[in-house]
Amino acid sequence: MRSKTIIGKIDIWLFVIYLALVTIGLLSIYAAAFNADHPHIWDFSQNYGKQLLFIGVSLLVGFVILLIDAKVFNAFAYVIYGLSLVCLLLVLVVGSKISGSTSWIQLGPISFQPSEFAKFGTALALAHYLGKLDTDLTKLKTKLTAYGIVFLPMLLVLAQGDAGSASVFIIFLLVIYREGMGGKILIIGLVAATLFIVSLCVSKWYIMIGLAVIYAVFLLMIDRTKKNVWLLTGILIAACAFVFSVDFAFHHVLKPHQQTRINIILGKEHDIRGVGYNLNQSMIAIGSGGFSGKGYLHGTMTKYNFVPEQHTDFIFCTVGEESGFIGCFFLIALYLALMLRIIHLAERQRSPFSRIYGYGIACIFFFHFAINIGMTIGLVPVIGIPLPFLSYGGSSLLMFSMMIFVFLKQDANRMNIL
Repeated sequence: MRSKTIIGKIDIWLFVIYLALVTIGLLSIYAAAFNADHPHIWDFSQNYGKQLLFIGVSLLVGFVILLIDAKVFNAFAYVIYGLSLVCLLLVLVVGSKISGSTSWIQLGPISFQPSEFAKFGTALALAHYLGKLDTDLTKLKTKLTAYGIVFLPMLLVLAQGDAGSASVFIIFLLVIYREGMGGKILIIGLVAATLFIVSLCVSKWYIMIGLAVIYAVFLLMIDRTKKNVWLLTGILIAACAFVFSVDFAFHHVLKPHQQTRINIILGKEHDIRGVGYNLNQSMIAIGSGGFSGKGYLHGTMTKYNFVPEQHTDFIFCTVGEESGFIGCFFLIALYLALMLRIIHLAERQRSPFSRIYGYGIACIFFFHFAINIGMTIGLVPVIGIPLPFLSYGGSSLLMFSMMIFVFLKQDANRMNIL
């Protein structure tokens, strides 16, 4: 009786969108990994059969989450976050190397990626900390603590050699900004990213001249007190130092394949037989779908495995080739509906924890959605992160599902909070 009451309270629209994306994901994986000798979708020896099993496990875990008291996730947020950090540390000791990064823990036939768990744990911990009544983001201590919650798991994931998963944690800055952080950090990050890209494309001496001109313009516009002049000069020096540090970071921090991917996106290299092969094949597959696609299970690029990793990071290619512009538009609309629905529900929460957590998972979904699709069509470098609910993989599907079901539980319980 209690389970019926709980299920009746959950937001049906968010749940339906979730089921629609999971179903599309299963059908896309079936198309991408189809084996004529094993045509049944429930064949567990094939990736689509395993994904069906992962979906079953995720739904079962989701149902259990709906039965748990909503207060548990707030009360044990730090415990879950701590466990995720322990798992990240464990990877550095006993982790298995898959696809160039040591980011997996192998438990017999099962592989688990702790970085996915860490995103969930970080969303809970950040919501718990920022949701306290005495949290004041105008204080330096509060800001540093919030940044620490975000950047500690990010650094541990980066130490595993998984720059793609590590980059996801940056999106939590938007959550902190939503809760009252000043816009300076976001502006500094945007300027730094712009200078980094420009420094790879333009001579540093031209950039120095440009910065000097900007400095002179601002110097004429501002009130030229001693404090303002010193501040502006300090910003100029920091910007120049950053520009000259780009070469070192690019050649000594990034791995050779990461350097090549960035150069390909910037048009400085054309390596369609090497590192750029995936991207080139991906764009051909999506473009070949035209307006209405080639039809389900009729994608030639998909059928003959011309796109590597097509059932995981490049699953969007299958949608593009077989259902064309119409299918891509519908899928993107579903993702936008998912994120907008989460934000809408977050805004109606009575609990600060639930609201902040909602914004946290919405940001995670947005980053994965934007970067994954962007890398398949050549807008961003290929960094290897899954498309939520579509890409093959138990770890990512389970964690994304848990994020959704925990939020559904929080929303269903909102009326019980005074």
